[in-house]
Amino acid sequence: MKIGFVGLGIMGKPMSKNLIKAGHELVVCDIVKESVDELVALGAKSVANGASVAAECDVIITMLPNSPHVKAVILGEGGIAQGAKPGTVIIDMSSIDPVASREIGAELAKLDVELLDAPVSGGEPKAIDGTLSVMIGGSKATFDKYYDMLMNMAGSVVYVGELGAGNVAKLANQIVVALNIAAVSEAMTFAAKSGVNPELVYQAIRGGLAGSTVMDAKVPMMLERNFKPGFRVELHLKDLTNALNAAHEVQAAIPLTACAMEAMQSLKAYGLETQDHSALVQYYERISNTEVRK
Repeated sequence: MKIGFVGLGIMGKPMSKNLIKAGHELVVCDIVKESVDELVALGAKSVANGASVAAECDVIITMLPNSPHVKAVILGEGGIAQGAKPGTVIIDMSSIDPVASREIGAELAKLDVELLDAPVSGGEPKAIDGTLSVMIGGSKATFDKYYDMLMNMAGSVVYVGELGAGNVAKLANQIVVALNIAAVSEAMTFAAKSGVNPELVYQAIRGGLAGSTVMDAKVPMMLERNFKPGFRVELHLKDLTNALNAAHEVQAAIPLTACAMEAMQSLKAYGLETQDHSALVQYYERISNTEVRK
């Protein structure tokens, strides 16, 4: 299958590599020349902009930082919409505001171009090994048509509902992850401040109801003081901002999300926004005057 791919960043580059490994022909575009060159060396074709990608491909994947970037790449000058033929399908795998997904989809529909919102979860490690979780909103028939192709990058591809539903699912995921990290950070800080070894507390509770994938992924990082980013604080802040905006749009109350966002905002004020989101423990450490470590 000939596929366009716009956005070769931390996630997009390994995802596109997995498509090439699966035997697909790629036409790629990105503002970072080194990333483009890396894909060209693997057999991809490079073009100048989204419009040029659309001129060659009937299906195009976008993987971009946030809503404004997606709007610009799809609807802006030199964007995908300017080169797209009727019947073109755009699969936006960025994590953006579902309101923006619906707005972009409405504009594309005027051109007989279809949009699926298909955000992913799993971070760079799962992008590399091709085991991402993908949540999709849009046409069920189009989802079915491209399911196998998407599985070349994923371990799970789930249809959630109409356009925008994929990003609602992703934001729900990010709410749960943020609150879980916050709860774990609070608990480990409480243990440390009480004079009890937080590593032993972790071992004592991880097998019970409190145990979680987040706990097992993040507590060891906290104990090792390893905040090398798998998913940066600044990206989680972006997701929580989108979650709050989307929740306000439908009058849903998400007060715990607001609390987690303010704690992460404090990390940004500390200059820690490029660290892994497990660095949230440092917010609790500062306000409790203690440190969580082995």
